[in-house]
Amino acid sequence: MTTETKQTGTPTLVDDLLLLLFQPRSGSIAGENTLFYVLAGAVLADLALDGQVAMADRRKVRVVEGRAPSDDLLRSAWDYLSEKPRGVQTVLAAIGPELRKPVLERLIERGDITREERKMLGLFRTTALRDGGSGRRARLLEQVRQVLVAGAEPSARVAALAALLSSSGTLPEFDRDIPWTSRVVTRAKELEQGNWGAGAAAEAVTRTMTATVVNSVVAATSVTPRS
Repeated sequence: MTTETKQTGTPTLVDDLLLLLFQPRSGSIAGENTLFYVLAGAVLADLALDGQVAMADRRKVRVVEGRAPSDDLLRSAWDYLSEKPRGVQTVLAAIGPELRKPVLERLIERGDITREERKMLGLFRTTALRDGGSGRRARLLEQVRQVLVAGAEPSARVAALAALLSSSGTLPEFDRDIPWTSRVVTRAKELEQGNWGAGAAAEAVTRTMTATVVNSVVAATSVTPRS
């Protein structure tokens, strides 16, 4: 399966998640060792939130006919699933490894992240990632912080974003902005299980599927050493 994409106007959930995982202070991306599972989970969650995929049974995902997404990256995953229903873990492993590059390129094209070419010792070229100054990462981080720290009722999208961030195992790295407290841990786990609150207007089946995806990410990342 290929994930060559063209730029789209509206950021997807996977765009937002990678932007959040980007650490402006170091220029690195948190959770690189398990990143492809987490990004793939965001793609599936996005499709679920928009009613473009559903559970075929307790273990497999199927497409919803006539609901193909317009975004090229999401469409690639939808097309893969359209061949036949597949297990969530199978989908994560199939679509995840090729996501980092195209998603990062989209963030750079939008100006959320910039890429600087440098020379080390005047000989070796290196690439450094920097905050693009768009302010979008800060806004996303504040939305997640409000839910996890202040107890705000999330929208379905922010609930899924916070749940995926939690599933990545990287929340402790956000301690400066999102204090790593027992209250935050408890709320994050509630979101992972689909307990989003009344403010997240999403059908129960959508919450259940998103929770299934998020917990599959948790299971996948828990057996992989994290960076």
